Amino acid sequence: MPEPSETILIWGAGAIGGTLGAYWARAGEDVLLVDIVPEHVERCRTEGLAITGPVEEFRQVIPAITPGKVTGTYRRIVLAVKALHTEAAAAALRPHLAEDGYVLSAQNGLNEIAIAAAVGPERTMGAFVNFGADWHGPGEILFGNRGAVVVGEIDGSVRERTREMHRLLQIFEPDAILTDDIWSYLWGKLGYGAMLIATALTPDSMSANFADTARAPAFVALAREVMAVAAARGVTPRGFNGYDPSAFMPAAGPEAAAQSLADLAAFNAKTAKTHSGIWRDLAVRKRKTEVGPQVGLVIESAREVGVPTPALAALRDLIEDIEEGRRPQSRETFEELLRRCA
Repeated sequence: MPEPSETILIWGAGAIGGTLGAYWARAGEDVLLVDIVPEHVERCRTEGLAITGPVEEFRQVIPAITPGKVTGTYRRIVLAVKALHTEAAAAALRPHLAEDGYVLSAQNGLNEIAIAAAVGPERTMGAFVNFGADWHGPGEILFGNRGAVVVGEIDGSVRERTREMHRLLQIFEPDAILTDDIWSYLWGKLGYGAMLIATALTPDSMSANFADTARAPAFVALAREVMAVAAARGVTPRGFNGYDPSAFMPAAGPEAAAQSLADLAAFNAKTAKTHSGIWRDLAVRKRKTEVGPQVGLVIESAREVGVPTPALAALRDLIEDIEEGRRPQSRETFEELLRRCA
């Protein structure tokens, strides 16, 4: 049997996967992009993938193919598809994962759970990413701002392969962190992520949403529910880039939450990526969002530990209303969230 390839296979060449791939390829790493959009694949492998925005601008030619053309096996596979496509993508890539290889989840949410179920926990590695990027079309990704990047094994160990991936991520983000508690970062991002999803209920930017004190009760309610679920599951979420999980714990006072929201408004005011990925899915790409795999998964997890999540359920319902054309993205839709949170 042929030896597994040492090429880094990136399954999903959108905002996250494409940006990582461009940086790695520019640094001389052997990268192969896999994406379902033929025009994007063709542009990446011929004219090159253009990284634009205030952080850095460059164009990098990267080998790229569509999923049906993948052959052989790979030791390192980075999965960077939207959360709702995780199970299908994991099933498709599984035949191409070496026995001693691993899949790194470079996604939003707790997708490591689904990946582990598909390929095995031993062949699953977790990652937390909070940099801002948007796929603007075939061969073009906006890199809006730097943000926290963390990698860790889902069992809490630190292995040679974990250090290897940490080194690779440092090519892209010099301040990338190697952790023995990746779940604390992933649960921290779920709280922040719920608030980001709520910003998609309106046409306003992330920063404008967080700066509006009238909207604060909804953001606080969402984050508090996620933090309550994490605490019930024995996880202590970690903060990053202005988001302070402890400010949204049940015993925290209103001043702490207000300060964290102000910090998030300031952080998001500095990015060229002005709106969340969920907002872009709804307003620009007119497609289903990750609200089910992200918010829905927390709601399911909450049921297991007996934590009520009315705010999260309201958010999921309102986003699905927008997806189905029953509501617009508007201030009125956010006010409905406020009413349900109250």
